[in-house]
Amino acid sequence: MARGGFPGMGGGNMNSLLKQAQKMQKQMEKMQEELENKTFEASVGGGTVIAVASGKRKIIDIKIKPEVVDPDDVEMLQDLILSACNEALNRAEEETANEMSKLTGGMNLPGLF
Repeated sequence: MARGGFPGMGGGNMNSLLKQAQKMQKQMEKMQEELENKTFEASVGGGTVIAVASGKRKIIDIKIKPEVVDPDDVEMLQDLILSACNEALNRAEEETANEMSKLTGGMNLPGLF
């Protein structure tokens, strides 16, 4: 190997690459913080059940309209709650992936989020 680094890569290129990586890391940290502070809401059953997820992918609120509470059909209410929660979490995941894709230029970098 040539003295001073890898063949074909001048010291300036390596410094530039390092600076770009550091800049991207700061942008990712800022984006992650912004996404964690967002909320994602999903409504099912014509708005009878609403779930709210945080950007940290945690359910933080569930609202259930009284008219959907039927003691003779608990399974329907359970299904509505699951659907609303899953949809809210999916929305959080999709926005995180979309924002990350914008930052990485579409490159798939496993383990970032």
